[in-house]
Amino acid sequence: MSYKKEDDKEKDLEDPLKQLAAGSQVLLDPTLKVKGTASTGEWKCKSIVTFALTVLTSSQGILIAWSKRAGQYDYSVTSANCLVEALKCILSVIALFRVWGRQGITEDNKLSTTWDEVKVFPIPAALYLIKNLLQYYIFIYVDAPSYQILKNLNIISTGILYRIFLQRRLTQIQWAAYVLLALGCTTAQLNSSSDHILQTPLQGWFIAILMALLSGFAGVYTEVIIKKRPSRNINVQNFWLYIFGIIFNIGAIFFHDFDEIMNKGFFHGYTSITICMIANHALSGIAVSMVMKYADNIVKVYSTSVAMLLTAFVSMALFGFELTLPFVLGSMVVSISVFLHSQGKVGK
Repeated sequence: MSYKKEDDKEKDLEDPLKQLAAGSQVLLDPTLKVKGTASTGEWKCKSIVTFALTVLTSSQGILIAWSKRAGQYDYSVTSANCLVEALKCILSVIALFRVWGRQGITEDNKLSTTWDEVKVFPIPAALYLIKNLLQYYIFIYVDAPSYQILKNLNIISTGILYRIFLQRRLTQIQWAAYVLLALGCTTAQLNSSSDHILQTPLQGWFIAILMALLSGFAGVYTEVIIKKRPSRNINVQNFWLYIFGIIFNIGAIFFHDFDEIMNKGFFHGYTSITICMIANHALSGIAVSMVMKYADNIVKVYSTSVAMLLTAFVSMALFGFELTLPFVLGSMVVSISVFLHSQGKVGK
């Protein structure tokens, strides 16, 4: 009987087209599980996920920086952020249609719900709104490689907030990883060719730390919501989170860019780079879900480390970024700290 099961698994993975089809199904339906053992097919699938996450992670900061013209955004950042939430919402609905086609509509995957269930989503939606808008304004003070390194500060904030609110024990390895991460971020920003000690001004550090705190709070709060009803389909929960995200972003448009949009149009200033940036932001979250299904923490660590260096190299070609010794050393320290943090979780 066991031999038959193994033969069936190998048959499912022998056709590369079937692998890609299975990958797209998990991308749109997190309830699906990957078939196969530690085989060549599984290795290929894990490689595709790693490559996708690395490209999406490294291109995120590059696309935001590239979308600026003469140091400013010609388009409305609130409208772009609203489209990101709308695209995420659409992808969640597509995933739900796939689930309904396989399982039918059940209590755990139906969209209709009660106010008591959805009233908790406005808080993380508001936190993500502020954090996502700040990532546009941080580029006034930092370049794409610096952004890629400083965004790792959310590992520290998330870990500490998990310890405070969810009572999760942090290992000594993880605490050491947090110290190394802070040192690595600081080392990467050292500037020996100027009177300023740090390349990033205090305003940039303040925004980076604020983004890390907002991301940490939103992540912890969202996990608490999901664990209150673990049987609930994740796409339904994402759908309501994104719905409130759209509502808040529309409010931000009215508050911040209403006159400009009314006079110039919703898509004024949009370019192909802007469209790619919006797609990148929407797909990045789904790529992380793919890692949870297809791969493991090591893939995420590898992607983060490679993305930092890849962002630096691409920025050298596009923006004239100068690769310095402190940046390389700081990137290496950050990569080591992220790896140690991942190992600390495994050994818990």
